[in-house]
Amino acid sequence: MKPDEESARGVAQVEGYLLWNAEVEQARRRARRFTDALPWLTTAQRDDVERVYVADRVELCRETLTRIAGRAVELRGEYTARYERLRIRCVAMSVLTVGTVGGMCAALTLIGR
Repeated sequence: MKPDEESARGVAQVEGYLLWNAEVEQARRRARRFTDALPWLTTAQRDDVERVYVADRVELCRETLTRIAGRAVELRGEYTARYERLRIRCVAMSVLTVGTVGGMCAALTLIGR
């Protein structure tokens, strides 16, 4: 792996780590806000509700990210295939155009003699 690719991969991993930790922290804040609305809970109950809430939220985020990542891979494949077809068409049109112009020049040269 090239150093630039290695650096980009490392930056992506750090970014992913930071984004995931931010998501977990947001789940914790939401869990605290949720339990704050239930003042009759004991401390142990509050801790249990927050733990379950955070675990549920984290699992939901994990499922969502997995689904998004899978779709991104699908889209990359679709767009790569489209790009290849478009590139082939462009090259074919360029060859056809060059051939047509070359043929016309040859015909005009022959006619002009």
